Amino acid sequence: MLAILYKEISGFFSSLVAYITIAAFLVVTGLFLWVFPESSILDYGYAGLDSFFNISPYIFMFLIPAITMRSLAEERKDGTFELLVTRPVTDWDILLGKFFASLVIVILTLLPTLVYYVTVYQLGVVKGNVDTGAVIGSYIGLILLGSAFVSIGLFASSLGKNQIIAFTIAVFLCFIWFSGFDSFSQVLSLRRLDSFLVVIGINQHYQSISRGVLDTRDLIYFLSLDAIFLLFTKTVLGARKW
Repeated sequence: MLAILYKEISGFFSSLVAYITIAAFLVVTGLFLWVFPESSILDYGYAGLDSFFNISPYIFMFLIPAITMRSLAEERKDGTFELLVTRPVTDWDILLGKFFASLVIVILTLLPTLVYYVTVYQLGVVKGNVDTGAVIGSYIGLILLGSAFVSIGLFASSLGKNQIIAFTIAVFLCFIWFSGFDSFSQVLSLRRLDSFLVVIGINQHYQSISRGVLDTRDLIYFLSLDAIFLLFTKTVLGARKW
């Protein structure tokens, strides 16, 4: 598993796409945080990173599928997946290696954004007047959200050989799980199921952790969502043996 993890990370950063993807994330979040008037800290006058943590999930909907779309689809298209499975590794070794590699890439993408926290910490009218606990909770929430999107992206990538189709399916599923269930709960015919639909969706659990409260129910939710989509992916990979 570790060999696959290292191979995936080194392969990702050996391409120009990796740096373009990370740069695009930093540029877009930087624009929302410092430039656009409706979300700019400088205009809002409050030392906080709320706008960053509010916009990041929507950027992740495109960023993470772009990272994961090649994980399995490209291997199957190039015929290297068949070579990989002939080695002394199980399907779970392959799957978990690719899952943790993509998650590490997501974390490495978030690391440069710590500059935002340091800047806000220094710019406050009272130096250090920032809710550090909420910031830590929000970063944990982003990492858990990233793990959920990675598992969804791997599942989409396992469905075929076309990376564009894998990307499109992953974006759609990520949107449904983050915002779709909240929207469904507002439909009049589904009002009796509104609380159930909200709990199924990611947004409520992400917002809960972002407040700086790490509830075990939220943690179990994200781990369960990861496990479910990884199991779906394992089932798709196992279909070649049927």
